[in-house]
Amino acid sequence: VQLQAFGGGLVQAGGSLRLSCAASGRTFSNYYMGWFRQAPGKEREFVAGINWSGVRIMYADSVKGRFTISRDNSKNTVYLQMNSLKPEDTAVYYCAATPTAWGTQTIQQYDYWGQGTLVTVSS
Repeated sequence: VQLQAFGGGLVQAGGSLRLSCAASGRTFSNYYMGWFRQAPGKEREFVAGINWSGVRIMYADSVKGRFTISRDNSKNTVYLQMNSLKPEDTAVYYCAATPTAWGTQTIQQYDYWGQGTLVTVSS
């Protein structure tokens, strides 16, 4: 699976952004899709994940109630709607795919990664 993430940018605190991740190469619906982020000087961390049907969704505690993950299997695309952004959300955001049907937050279980898109939240 080839993944391409886009939609990052500069936004003020309290603002919103929507990230998109376009997939190609294999059957998109076979994969659990995740969003991760990596802030400067920090380890990459799980943000959100969604299975093919949208039934199995997970969020990191730090983004619950502010971020929403969704996917459109007809467009081979997964989205991350980010609202009420905070400066601490500043990071490079990556989309990733894992064949683990029920999902995982473990980075090592994701086989495919996009190139990342930078989100900067100013205070």
